[in-house]
Amino acid sequence: MSMSKVARFHQMGGPEVLQLDEMDLAAPQADEVLVKVNTIGLNRAEVMFRNGQYLETPQLPARLGYEASGIIEQVGPNVSQFSIGDKVNVIPAFSMNQYGTYAEKALLPIHALVRQPANISDEEAAAVWMQYLTAWGALIDIGQLTEG
Repeated sequence: MSMSKVARFHQMGGPEVLQLDEMDLAAPQADEVLVKVNTIGLNRAEVMFRNGQYLETPQLPARLGYEASGIIEQVGPNVSQFSIGDKVNVIPAFSMNQYGTYAEKALLPIHALVRQPANISDEEAAAVWMQYLTAWGALIDIGQLTEG
């Protein structure tokens, strides 16, 4: 077990409903890691989630956070592609009812992690993925944009 301060909300509303809760985090399960969070990204999706206007309804008390930069502290079973000490970025690829990055430490699924490129800062790394995936989804997936 690991202790962490985690920003959560116990009722829907504006930023005033956020509170820091001291939580015991379980050891990573299969295909999960524990990440010491260095920097988080802030997104409109998280505001919408907190206000009950997102793709899913928050299960209270709820966590927040899709993006982060951090360092792996623990790995769960079946994790071979990442090691303790790896610097990683968290991309928006999970339900905030299950995971969240607004925390000192966060349990996260490995399918939502990428190695942080050496040539970008923690701040850049924590702020780029949602915008990238939104643009890619709109242009490539939905709009079928191709070369030429």
